[in-house]
Amino acid sequence: MHAADPARLLDLATDVAREAGRLAAEGQAGVDVLDTKSTPTDVVTEMDRSVEELIRKRLLNARPGDSVLGEEGGSEPGSTGVRWIVDPIDGTVNYLYGRDEWAVSIAAESMGEVVAGAVVVPVRGEVYTATLGGGAYCDGRRLRADDAVPLEMALVCTGFGYSAERRAHQAEVLRTVLPRVRDIRRCGSAAVDLCSLARGRANAYYERGLNAWDWGAAALIAREAGVRVEGLHGAPPNPELLVAAVPGLFEELHALLAPLSADTDGTVAHQGA
Repeated sequence: MHAADPARLLDLATDVAREAGRLAAEGQAGVDVLDTKSTPTDVVTEMDRSVEELIRKRLLNARPGDSVLGEEGGSEPGSTGVRWIVDPIDGTVNYLYGRDEWAVSIAAESMGEVVAGAVVVPVRGEVYTATLGGGAYCDGRRLRADDAVPLEMALVCTGFGYSAERRAHQAEVLRTVLPRVRDIRRCGSAAVDLCSLARGRANAYYERGLNAWDWGAAALIAREAGVRVEGLHGAPPNPELLVAAVPGLFEELHALLAPLSADTDGTVAHQGA
């Protein structure tokens, strides 16, 4: 097996994500819930599955033997050392309600490391791209995250899980975070939130309960724009918690979240602001 060319992987990811985004956008007006996952509010639409089928077909036609990990279709083994990490519609509830904060996300992982990623936000007409060491871009414009600000001046994005237990604990965490920051935003799409950091539309982001397809492409885009994207205590991004901010602000947000057990669903002692 030989390392793949990130630029070529990015070209394929971008082309396929654009096509998938057009398909999803055309079907948004008539979408219906097809199924649920972890809870009745964790929905899957027919378009989620149709879009992922399209993406898998296009990727494997172009590169037979690659592996694919998708939110809806699970893992498909391969033999080339390249794995595609796919979220056909990140922000399905937004999509269902006719909102524009949803995205198609495709990352290319070579030899275990994400080396290329594309996030297409179809309703906004935005295309975010990055290659490892090659920078991050939106519609061809180089991205650079805003400089660090003090935590109390930071606009912080977050999200919430689907189970009542997890939401209750996240509300307790938020009760401590909110008085310590400028404000909170809840977009409903991890990929859109991370890309927002990359282009300076927000300062920081944290969320529990994400999966590799949620952050795969967008984490690379954010990092290439100068953002730290990690779990707690130096861990890589993981389902327990993802924290993202530029250096300086990252450490402040991490120090606030760690004692709150933001990476668990358990009870924490409330800390005063």
